[in-house]
Amino acid sequence: MQILNSIWDALNAPLFSLGGDPVTVISILVLVAIVGVTFPLAGKLRNAFERWLGSVSEIEETNLHTIGALIRYSVVFMGVYVGLRSVGFQLDSLLIVLGAIGVGIGFGLQNIANNFISGLILMSERPIKIGDIVDVGGILGSVERIGIRATTLRRFDQTQSLVPNGDLISNAVTNWTLDDRRVRVDFMVGVAYGSDVRLVEKLLRDLLEADERVLDEPAARVMFVAFGESSLDFRVLAYVPDLADRLTTLSDLHFAIDEMFREHDVEIPFPQRDLHLRSISPGVELSHSAANGN
Repeated sequence: MQILNSIWDALNAPLFSLGGDPVTVISILVLVAIVGVTFPLAGKLRNAFERWLGSVSEIEETNLHTIGALIRYSVVFMGVYVGLRSVGFQLDSLLIVLGAIGVGIGFGLQNIANNFISGLILMSERPIKIGDIVDVGGILGSVERIGIRATTLRRFDQTQSLVPNGDLISNAVTNWTLDDRRVRVDFMVGVAYGSDVRLVEKLLRDLLEADERVLDEPAARVMFVAFGESSLDFRVLAYVPDLADRLTTLSDLHFAIDEMFREHDVEIPFPQRDLHLRSISPGVELSHSAANGN
């Protein structure tokens, strides 16, 4: 019994003070236990609350993640605060520590603070949502997760990219699906000089109308836009319901246009140049094939 009392007295012996009650080994162990329980508990509470709120309401998934993240950080803050109070940590001491941390952020943690604040802005303003297809600095992919520090993009080669939230706020971001998943297919078609341009317009319009993926609204358009150096240039504009249909629709239209032009003897030209010789040696002879560019 005397040994146990000695151990208990040793564990309760004051080590140092943080401005309030003296810090003991027992209080440190209590702090570690509280903090150790707080983090997994915060994660479980977040998941449980998101599942419950999603089942009783029609809140979007992005909003659920935002609310869940706020709950998790609130629980973590409360747990850490209670743990610090258990070792006699006073609020005025906490303010001093926060001030020191602020100085540290000002000197060396700007990026971390920037990404953290940017993550809160993304969760509240929602310029991008989970499932959106975005282009950030040449990285094109689908948003899988919006974290407090970085956002995860699933690229179309199935790799994942972590984009710092600060880049999503401070840089130009193209959101292909912000309000509407419809995407425009836009390409040029050139035909040889002398072609029947009205026939070309009709053929292109017929192909667009025959493709079920091309939407009726907004309407597809075929425009004669330029007299090029080697071709008469047409611009084709059409809309498809989803970005996933864009490349396949574009490829199929190219195949169909080539086949249709062959059937109607519409020539797709290649660049041509006229060569003028200002002087030539008398001993040089040009064959007929060479003179015709063959």
